Amino acid sequence: MGHILASERKTLPGGRRGDPGGVLSGIDPRARILGACAFAVITVGCGWLPVLLAACAMAGALMMLSRLPVRPTLRRMAAMDGVILFVLVMLPFTVPGDPILTLWGLSASWQGLTLAVEILLTANAVVLALMALVGTMEPVTLGHALHRLRAPKALVHLLLFTIRYIEVLRAEYLRLRQAMQVRGFRPRTDRHSYRSMGYLVGMMLVRALERAERVLGAMKCRGFSGRIPLLDGLAFGPRDAVFAAVLGAALIALTVAEITHAAV
Repeated sequence: MGHILASERKTLPGGRRGDPGGVLSGIDPRARILGACAFAVITVGCGWLPVLLAACAMAGALMMLSRLPVRPTLRRMAAMDGVILFVLVMLPFTVPGDPILTLWGLSASWQGLTLAVEILLTANAVVLALMALVGTMEPVTLGHALHRLRAPKALVHLLLFTIRYIEVLRAEYLRLRQAMQVRGFRPRTDRHSYRSMGYLVGMMLVRALERAERVLGAMKCRGFSGRIPLLDGLAFGPRDAVFAAVLGAALIALTVAEITHAAV
């Protein structure tokens, strides 16, 4: 399990060896989680384009402080944008307002285009901030931070063990698929293929249950009492106070700008 290592000996995907999380690695995980939640709530509540652009700039600064690799991060952002691209393209044609152009009898409006841009900027800012503040965190540390924030213990344990064993179950699935291919199975749109895939899913569930029982028995034999120990203690210090003050001031500035614009 990842909790037996100190944080300086861990390497996270996309991070640099020996310094996961960059400058933000020294910040209390609880402060990072709460900061990410506050950033998401305030950004989603904003609708003025200059404020959203400022939020994107803040998220980019957090990305640089966390030392996320630029190209892989931008590829992930592009994949996320591709999921909502169809909705964004359709918004100008479904929101009434001042027409921009007419295409195949459908009129695109400035109001719809503005709304699409707002949604795009909001989604990118929130996802990028979450990747910088929470995505660079070691999963076991994330689980302990959520537990300290009074998250339900069952959900925390479910998160930790899912992260730990998802790759094990994936390897088991690939072995079963390979065994089916060796026996000549080729997926088609027929009854035999559907029945075979159903058997595959059923076998995965049975093996996952058996493995869970074996893991639980092994953990009880090693004295598991419902708590996974963490060698690194979580303590709120001066650096965390500075981080909270700076991020809080920036979020307050965004809120004031949004309120001021709405009042004009």
